[in-house]
Amino acid sequence: MLVSGALSLTPSAAGGGVWYGGRGVFGGGHISGGAKVTTIDYITIATTGNAIDFGDLTVGRSTLASCSDGTKGVWGGGTTGSNQNTIDYITIATLGNAIDFGDLTVARRGLTACSDGTKGVWGGGYDGSVANYIDYITISTTGNAIDFGDLTAARFVPAACSDSTTGVFGGGWTTPDNTMNTLDYITISTTSNATDFGDLTVSRYSLSACSDATRGLFSGGYNGSARENTIDYITIATTGNAIDFGDLTISVDLLASCSDGTTGIFGGGGLPSQTNVISYVTIQTTGNAIDFGDLTQSRESPAACSGD
Repeated sequence: MLVSGALSLTPSAAGGGVWYGGRGVFGGGHISGGAKVTTIDYITIATTGNAIDFGDLTVGRSTLASCSDGTKGVWGGGTTGSNQNTIDYITIATLGNAIDFGDLTVARRGLTACSDGTKGVWGGGYDGSVANYIDYITISTTGNAIDFGDLTAARFVPAACSDSTTGVFGGGWTTPDNTMNTLDYITISTTSNATDFGDLTVSRYSLSACSDATRGLFSGGYNGSARENTIDYITIATTGNAIDFGDLTISVDLLASCSDGTTGIFGGGGLPSQTNVISYVTIQTTGNAIDFGDLTQSRESPAACSGD
């Protein structure tokens, strides 16, 4: 078992910049009956209230994953009913529809993503079998993704967060009855395989994650028998097991998260029926989430990022 503080992950001089901003955007997902949506909506994270229409993805899909360089928001993968390799993007400050960016190395659904402010990385998912792939893009430059390395274990519907150096992947399942508490990490600027980080407080999948400059939060999910309201946290620069943070306002899986570097936002998901609930926490202060407002439509399996 890892002991908290066992290894310090020193920020790399090659690390990226800011991967978040004041506007949170939620894209894709599916609604009641399973119909996939192209909807992108947005919130101003510093101000509670309901989301507003932003535009549309190029392809309606769910169980996709999103990341940002603080300016451009990018969505990759997911399913329309068949696995997708689509990557599309928006300029977060400007309302409008997404534009084609390129393709993932492998079409898959149930993957996750994070960024160091320069590179965006996607990990895990399902392409006909549960995958351990990690691939990456340079967010400022359109084009196809490139192989990065592998997770420590293949997994479906995990979650990921990052600081300006390190990306951490948590949870997921290898089979429906093998729910994972695994945390592993990469240095985003350097292609390589992931390394063990520690464990979540609860084994679960279909969770979400967000972060500020130092702390990552993993929220919600499904533990194999019930939906979770659990929020736990890690200090990203220091390997070790996650610690209890508090609870979401509802027990929910297949939700999406983002952050402005201070506030963590959680939106959408399944109860099992779809929800439009948005809640928030102050990332540096442990405690239970508080109601923020509503998405423009109830949906599960969207993906979120933030920028300015």
